[in-house]
Amino acid sequence: MKRPGWLIPTAYIVFLMLPIYWLLNMSFKSTNEILGSFTLWPREFTFDNYVEILTNPVWYSGYLNSLSYVVINTVLSVVVALPAAYAFSRYRFLGDKHLFFWLLTNRMAPPAVFALPFLQLYSAVGLFDTHIGVALAHTLFNVPLAVWILEGFMSGVPKELDETAYVDGYSFPRFFTRIFLPTIAAGIGVAAFFCFMFSWVELLLAKTLTSVEAKPIVATMTRTASASGYELGLLAAAGMLTIIPGAFVIYFVRNYIAKGFALGRV
Repeated sequence: MKRPGWLIPTAYIVFLMLPIYWLLNMSFKSTNEILGSFTLWPREFTFDNYVEILTNPVWYSGYLNSLSYVVINTVLSVVVALPAAYAFSRYRFLGDKHLFFWLLTNRMAPPAVFALPFLQLYSAVGLFDTHIGVALAHTLFNVPLAVWILEGFMSGVPKELDETAYVDGYSFPRFFTRIFLPTIAAGIGVAAFFCFMFSWVELLLAKTLTSVEAKPIVATMTRTASASGYELGLLAAAGMLTIIPGAFVIYFVRNYIAKGFALGRV
């Protein structure tokens, strides 16, 4: 008998959503219930974990810190990558291909390689435990990725568009902001999405380069141990809340991402 066409996609979606549901299930349980029983839903439904996170300054300040440096990093990475990608897509110069490859090698390196140099440098110049410090550290990885993505989109735009705009009397800043950027809006959305997500989930640099004032939520989540062990319900609630920013970003740039995967290099 032929299987229904929706069966396999539905099973796959359920498989992907199962960990998220289980995290949500745990977030409404106490730690004792999580450790003492295995249930598909909470026996004693509680909001205490979420109340603790939203009322405890240690927790909600971690969310604000993470959002601060992630937004700064995303804006910086895209703004810096736009002119660089335009230069790679429109001009040919000595060593352009080697320089482009060198940019990608920065993205290939693990963050652990740069943790110690950044720590010593930031301690010397006063950037340790600051939002801008973490954002700048993440640009080391995000700018090459954004340049690579945007260059693919820009190369797909005919050069005749530039020439026509110049003939019509457009200055370069006016042409770039009013004509060229809307043309590659899908690429900008994809680049911003990847920059945001990398910075949001990155743990090592964010934890190493902060201590108190700019401590991110991921660092707070690793310090929930008590005399009785880890507060599993609290960790589950924090995990659910960390999914929300990424979900919002995906929702607002979903159309650009769909076009980006079809038209860009990603």
